[in-house]
Amino acid sequence: MQTDTIIALSTPPGVGAIGVIRLSGPDAITLTNGVFHGADLSTRESHTIHFGTLRDGDKIIDEVLISLFIAPRSFTRENVVEISCHGSPFILRQVIHLLLKQGARLAKAGEFTQRAFLNGQFDLAQAEAVADLINADSEASHRAAMQQMRGGFSEQIKALREELIHFASMIELELDFGEEDVEFADRDDLKNLIGSLLKAINPLIDSFQLGNVIKNGIPTVIAGKPNAGKSTLLNALLNEEKAIVSDIAGTTRDFIEDEINLGGVIFRFIDTAGLRETEDEIEKIGVARTEEQMKKASLILYMIDLANDTVVEMNRALNRLENLGIPFLLIGNKEDIAQPDMLESIGKIPGSILITADKRENLEALKDRILEVVHFEDFKTGETIVTNARHYDNLFKTKQALQDVLTGLDNNVTGDFLAMDIRQALHYLGQITGQITTDDLLANIFSKFCIGK
Repeated sequence: MQTDTIIALSTPPGVGAIGVIRLSGPDAITLTNGVFHGADLSTRESHTIHFGTLRDGDKIIDEVLISLFIAPRSFTRENVVEISCHGSPFILRQVIHLLLKQGARLAKAGEFTQRAFLNGQFDLAQAEAVADLINADSEASHRAAMQQMRGGFSEQIKALREELIHFASMIELELDFGEEDVEFADRDDLKNLIGSLLKAINPLIDSFQLGNVIKNGIPTVIAGKPNAGKSTLLNALLNEEKAIVSDIAGTTRDFIEDEINLGGVIFRFIDTAGLRETEDEIEKIGVARTEEQMKKASLILYMIDLANDTVVEMNRALNRLENLGIPFLLIGNKEDIAQPDMLESIGKIPGSILITADKRENLEALKDRILEVVHFEDFKTGETIVTNARHYDNLFKTKQALQDVLTGLDNNVTGDFLAMDIRQALHYLGQITGQITTDDLLANIFSKFCIGK
């Protein structure tokens, strides 16, 4: 239990209608009561709001609302006070300074949430979801954070760990009776359990690729030959003139990036230099950067100029995309002035789509096709998605430890070696939810939170 009382601004800094200052700790109510005029907070019930003034001696700093949350019925399970002031930065600084003089100290980044974790309000995975929820900028990232914060992912991890603990205890018991050559843990049952655990863990590991793009946005490269309409498409999707559009080939020399929300998912669209052979040294650099961006993309929108490209060029581009091994969507642009042979050929390519970017024709169908290509169906059905790199790393190490157990069983190794690998698996699962932690781990996680959360 923490013995000091912390304070921080919980709303964004800057001018606003209101600002909220939060205190947490054993003396949160007492310290606030010493400068509040309007009610005796020490006699009031939890989850009540009180109007009055904050005063530094005879000087009135502001008229405020005080919200009381008495331990353990609060976010941190400590006494918590939230002071709603007028949103002047000067007033907020004055209020914080006043309470620092009363004995509070400034909170560190994420310290409120860290206290909630240490006091058993939720586990570590749920605590990390609080930060993800604050930073959620799309429906998909919000849904993933809410699912994790409400314990869906944690429950799965805890269930896996509890199943493994039973067999670990049986193996450990065998070691205590090593001289008597007894076997408490049935090896076939243990092998079946490890197989079941791997079946549960593998989909979680595989989901990280999807979870990572949900959390950080899907890097989507718009590529194609010069004048295929890449910049025109970006402008149409953004509904603003972000990129320069010109009939002069090679106008885009570097890549231009912006975010778009499609169907509740953030896409980071990257307009790139046109792909072609060129003697222009600057354009060569742009082409090289395009090729590099394509290799790093999660999705490529490759534009074909139906009015000027040839069938041979289109097939060559298609082969190149297939060899990259990255999801792509072939887009035929300038449908309104397309060459008949190009229309016929692209129509035979499964999944291709026709648009006229400068007239914004068929853009809604294009957006639908983009969402189909990235496969969000599983996520929308409520499947657990791993979005945190730390969780992914621990799950992967758990899988390796479990596979070592299976190898040991196949090779009839002794119980002490089996116990060592099982303990490793339990360790990594425990690190996800915080059943096993270190001070360095906690400091690293909570330092990434904002002050006041």
